[in-house]
Amino acid sequence: MTTKQGYTLGVVGLGEGRSIMSAALQSDRWELRRVCDLNPDVCRARADEFGFDRWTTSYEELLQDDAIDAIAIYTPDQLHYAHVKQALEAGKHAICTKPLLLSLDGAQELIELSERTGKHVFVGQSSRFFEPMLRQREDFEAGKHGELETVEAHYITDGRWFLEKGWSRQAGFSWMYNFMIHAADLVRWYLPGVEEVVGYGRCSETSRSYGLDVWDSMRFLLRDGAGRIGVVSGSYTLPTLGRDAEPTIQCTLRGTRGSSRAEYFRLHYYTHFAGEGKNVRTFDDLHGYYFRFEGESHHAGEYQNYIDYFADALDRGATPYPDVKEGVRTIAVLEAMRRSAANGGERVRVQDILDERGIEA
Repeated sequence: MTTKQGYTLGVVGLGEGRSIMSAALQSDRWELRRVCDLNPDVCRARADEFGFDRWTTSYEELLQDDAIDAIAIYTPDQLHYAHVKQALEAGKHAICTKPLLLSLDGAQELIELSERTGKHVFVGQSSRFFEPMLRQREDFEAGKHGELETVEAHYITDGRWFLEKGWSRQAGFSWMYNFMIHAADLVRWYLPGVEEVVGYGRCSETSRSYGLDVWDSMRFLLRDGAGRIGVVSGSYTLPTLGRDAEPTIQCTLRGTRGSSRAEYFRLHYYTHFAGEGKNVRTFDDLHGYYFRFEGESHHAGEYQNYIDYFADALDRGATPYPDVKEGVRTIAVLEAMRRSAANGGERVRVQDILDERGIEA
């Protein structure tokens, strides 16, 4: 039997990092060693909130702390590459919130650095660790779906409030990398061998009124080597029908022996398996575990699930997934999606994109 060990965590970026602080402080697998943010006011706010005063405004202090086993990175997306690289070079494992990267620049370097140092890069694709998605994965691995045929995932939300944030209107902002990546990752979880992508994107007048020319509605078809089909959908600036009619995030698996749908924010899981009939399971009693702050503004339970999963993998000497290669390949799929939509829905091969960059993922 594998012996459970304790590990120490440093956190950089205390906006979203608020959730990982909560997770580490409530976990019996992790000791929160030190946290970091450039803004001392944010550091003091977190110290008051959690009664944790070991903070610094210098990332270098985290890197130089020999007692830290892993650094959790929740800084702005454009800093992920540099912060992951520095963590690996300092001999730390890295837990990085999605997206791992904003492009494939530096991707092969991170893969090689992780292999050379023997340190893991784990991508915090949190939707995988929400209760209905975890139960769906258990059923899939138990073979209840039979032969998988299609995977359908969407992330649909009325994000017009997001456009009020100044940084969302800066160059490089992408609904695809910031939002739709959740749906794309869920499809890739079940169809890891996605080979081809085709799809479209559209920018609404809502986005244009804010001076943005970025796709805010997107629809894509993905196909793996066995011909299985994935559907990735997203809409971000349009009124929704409400979560009772259309969950914000959903993943639907359809197979020869049954189908299932896992939902988020609702803690609902629907199944129709051979010999079991139609069922719905709810996990509303776990709402307080998953959503700990201001109603549903942060979903810290998913973070706690994935750092505990990460610790279990370290115990076993196993690779925690999504690892750096899987994270990079998801970025390559997003790039294929972007190219397809930019070129009127042409078919794009994921491997061609990786080959262009000499990336082995």
